[in-house]
Amino acid sequence: MEYKVAEKFVSINGEGTRSGQLAVFIRFCGCNLNCSFCDTAWVNEEDTKYSLMDEMQIVEYIMESGIKNVTLTGGEPLRQPGIHNLIQMLTDKGLYVEIETNGSVPIKEYKNIVPLPSFTLDYKLPGSGMEKYMDTENFNYVSHNDTIKFVAGDMKDLEKFREIIDKYNLVDKCNVYLSPVFGRIEPEKMVEYMKAYRLNGVNMQLQIHKIIWSPDKRGV
Repeated sequence: MEYKVAEKFVSINGEGTRSGQLAVFIRFCGCNLNCSFCDTAWVNEEDTKYSLMDEMQIVEYIMESGIKNVTLTGGEPLRQPGIHNLIQMLTDKGLYVEIETNGSVPIKEYKNIVPLPSFTLDYKLPGSGMEKYMDTENFNYVSHNDTIKFVAGDMKDLEKFREIIDKYNLVDKCNVYLSPVFGRIEPEKMVEYMKAYRLNGVNMQLQIHKIIWSPDKRGV
């Protein structure tokens, strides 16, 4: 099986439970969503440059990097044919594998992988324009090894965020992270919102790779 790989690089994890730690990133081409605030929309363009890599080439690249944290991202990694096998190959190597998925693709079939990878699922809030595609059945399969990430751009998004975490009792099921749409809402407002509603167990996060480097810089 060959994959269209738009980027492969080593950097720090810019967000999530291993934020600040080194990770090796594999970014696949193609996504089934078109979020208003997407910062990697370029990987979905028809003229995007990519490398064709098979599973062994990807595994060899990761192993040669010497980095134990692996992030499979995109685009949408779970829409890559054969991705189940690639994930299994990576976890078999004793690597910590995180899959960044957009929340529209079922994760149930991947929960039979041993050791379990870690899933970071988006829940696309109204400002993204993609909320209708969210698969809330995924909330039945997340665990404390997984993360659900909400990216909010305004107060309407924050209200929906609070509704969803309460409705599905997410704080007790998994890690919950809340991020601002870069440049669209002041992080201070989000902190004040968390304080006002006593949002215990919610992790506020900023994308530290956008603080260290230019927000538009690739390969970081």
